Amino acid sequence: MKLLLCIGLAGVLATPRTGPNPTVFATKSGQVRFEASSPLEDIEATNETTAAVLNLPAAQLAFAVPVAGFKFKRTLMQVHFNENYLESEKYPLATFKGRFTGGSPAELATPGPHAVQVTGELAIHGVTRTIAVPATLELRGGRLLAHAQLDVAPADYNIAIPLLVRSQVAKVAHVQVVLDCAPQ
Repeated sequence: MKLLLCIGLAGVLATPRTGPNPTVFATKSGQVRFEASSPLEDIEATNETTAAVLNLPAAQLAFAVPVAGFKFKRTLMQVHFNENYLESEKYPLATFKGRFTGGSPAELATPGPHAVQVTGELAIHGVTRTIAVPATLELRGGRLLAHAQLDVAPADYNIAIPLLVRSQVAKVAHVQVVLDCAPQ
C-alpha cells in the first residue's frame, strides 16, 4: 500500500526532468512525531512510514501518514489512539497537499537551509482544514531534507477525548515532520 501511495503522490506532483539536477524528490520513510503530554501523562508517538513527494519547480508537496503506523511507548496507549481517538480503521490516512513559498527553485538548489512557508490542506479523521506553517528545505548530498513543526488541536478534527481522560491529554498536539527525500 505504501508503494502505491507514493506512486500516486508522485503522479500528482511529478514534472518530468532530464539532466543532472533533479526537481522531484520523494520518500516512503518520512518521520512524523507528535507530543500531547499533560502534567499527568506523557503522550508521544512516532511514525516512520510517511510517504511524501516534493516538486521544487511547481513548489508543491504532498504527504500521507498511515495513522496505524504511530508507535507509542505503551501498547495500551497505541490501542486507544487507533481504536477510540483516531479510528484508524475508518480513517487510515492523515494527508497533506499544498504549496510552499519563500524561495525560487534556483535558490532552493543552493547549499544551506532555506526558510519557506507551507500552505495547504491537512486532512485528519475525515476533516480537512487549511493550514499555514513555516518550514525548512535543504538540498544536501543530492537529497532534499524538509522539516516543519505545527500544532494540531484534536477538537479541530472532530477527535473526541473522553471526559474521564481529558485532563491527561493536551488540548494541542505538537507535531514535527522530518522528511529525507531522494531524487526521483
